[in-house]
Amino acid sequence: MIIPHRQLDPETLQNLLEEYATRDGTDYGEREVSLEDKVASLRRQLESKHIVIWFEPGEESVNLVLAEDLPKDGEY
Repeated sequence: MIIPHRQLDPETLQNLLEEYATRDGTDYGEREVSLEDKVASLRRQLESKHIVIWFEPGEESVNLVLAEDLPKDGEY
């Protein structure tokens, strides 16, 4: 289920973005990128609807996913 980012408390959203940006395996290329820049990039992608916040009720997990990876037929 998609969670609209504007419905989250600002502190909760900040914590979610920071946690995602610091996960193992999150690759930002060859150059070092500050946490602040990573979070800002994620915010821009949320605003542009390039990514969405996805809550998986069965697993009680939250993730950021590419909007284009969601099925178009509403099966999620």
